[in-house]
Amino acid sequence: MAKTPPRLARLELQVLEVLWARGQASVREIREGFLEPRPAYTTVQTTVYRLEAKGALRRTRKIGNAHIFEPLVARDVARHRLLDTILSFFGGRPQPMMQQLVEAGKLTMKDVRDLEKAIRKQKLQETERTRKK
Repeated sequence: MAKTPPRLARLELQVLEVLWARGQASVREIREGFLEPRPAYTTVQTTVYRLEAKGALRRTRKIGNAHIFEPLVARDVARHRLLDTILSFFGGRPQPMMQQLVEAGKLTMKDVRDLEKAIRKQKLQETERTRKK
């Protein structure tokens, strides 16, 4: 059985974003990957250790006094978990969430057309997989 990915807070996701971009990094390098104003070093350090305890990243080696970390959770897995959490606020249904995006001006007709293309492509791939079985 696959392990459920951990729930991630905003700062934890930001730490992982830096690691996904860099592959591996020390706490200092992770902090440098943040935009100004950066959180305090100790805040990033605590967040990194919290992510390590959750199994979202691990120490790979030590250089001097600095531990080097790498992500264990893939970006797409974290995004799916976050999306499931967001959808839960809308009763698990995408339509109310899409309506909220429209009302907030965050969803354009171009976005809708792009989504329609993606849905058609996915449906075609599913049909092809079904035929091969």
